[in-house]
Amino acid sequence: MAEAVADPIQRTANLALPGLARDARPYRIALLSDIHIGNRAMQPARLQKIVAAVNAARPDLIVITGDFVNGDSGKLASDPRELITPLRQLVAPDGVIATMGNHDHWTDLASVEAALRQAGVTLLSNQAIRAGPLVVLGLDDRYTDHADVPTTAARARAMGGIPIAINHSPDLAEELPDNVALLLAGHTHCGQVVLPIIGSLAPIFGKLVGDRHYYLPQYQCGIVRDGKRSTVVTAGLGSGSIPLRIGAPPDWWLVTLSAPQP
Repeated sequence: MAEAVADPIQRTANLALPGLARDARPYRIALLSDIHIGNRAMQPARLQKIVAAVNAARPDLIVITGDFVNGDSGKLASDPRELITPLRQLVAPDGVIATMGNHDHWTDLASVEAALRQAGVTLLSNQAIRAGPLVVLGLDDRYTDHADVPTTAARARAMGGIPIAINHSPDLAEELPDNVALLLAGHTHCGQVVLPIIGSLAPIFGKLVGDRHYYLPQYQCGIVRDGKRSTVVTAGLGSGSIPLRIGAPPDWWLVTLSAPQP
């Protein structure tokens, strides 16, 4: 329990993004995910403290990649309204944008959407939005078969800007167009329970139950580079249905994007 409620680690990444002008100032994105409000590991007071730490980093844009709540089979285990007051305090010049996760789709999506609207969070469901020099492809949840890459990519092309993507599931990277050089994601909890020698129990469990949408192990955590694309996978802030983390502390990322060096 202690690791699950610890202050999240602020991790940093400095990435070159093709298309950024050499004289452009670095662009900073805060990546948050897997809040899972309402269980013993995530109460509004803890989330409010995390929000203050994110604001102190002064990002240009804040993205939240799903799993705002807990629950399954249409049954909410938490109240989405508890998100409103903490998330309303997030501040970034280019706003706060979000995509949904599997727990959000499994439960009461309309209630989660309503809470996010009241908190001033812009929800993207297979839509694109301009943010500074970027166009952000906000893809709906892949795990529950709601992601529509072709439609979202077409909408982004019509807007212009340098494309990056956000999604709950990191292995969506393998479905993205080649011109999308960055994906920001969560979902994996960085394994949640990671044991010596054995490693994470999550992929093992996913394989045992025949879950074809469980994340690919190579996308479990951190920065994954595949050719010209980088995928940043956060461990997330909460801990899902079980308030437990071992060897996979909560975190969030401050990703700084700069022009490639000549």
